[in-house]
Amino acid sequence: MKIEVIDEKQIFGISVRTTNANEMNPETAKIGKTWQKFDSEVSVDYQGGERIYGVYYDYDSDANGKFTVLAGTEKPNNSLEKVTIQKGKYLVFEGKASTSDDKGRVQAVIDTWGEIWSYFGNSSSEHKRAYKTDFEHYKNQTEINIYISIL
Repeated sequence: MKIEVIDEKQIFGISVRTTNANEMNPETAKIGKTWQKFDSEVSVDYQGGERIYGVYYDYDSDANGKFTVLAGTEKPNNSLEKVTIQKGKYLVFEGKASTSDDKGRVQAVIDTWGEIWSYFGNSSSEHKRAYKTDFEHYKNQTEINIYISIL
């Protein structure tokens, strides 16, 4: 992991409000359905260099409270919701899928978030989460970077 300073960036997409507790239960999970809706309704020109983002924002408190997730892209689109990734300091966690299919990509995201929860769950971690904006950047079919805002 490394630290990066990110400039403000606009992302356009589809959002949902949820909690981590809801996401652990298949009956109440909403994030996967939001990604499915995004994939079916939004055209992304991957060949032209467009990439997708998962943006986590509007935190009520910490990992236990409600937050909003937006599945989106940088391409402006007035029919989609807009969120701003805040300028600031981020701790970057890198993930890599073992295969380029959906199952491999999903597992890479789950594994990388597991690393993040483990890191920040340790009281002696060097960095503390800011709970401002966090985001997933899907670099290509097999690589993801997850940016966590830090104090």
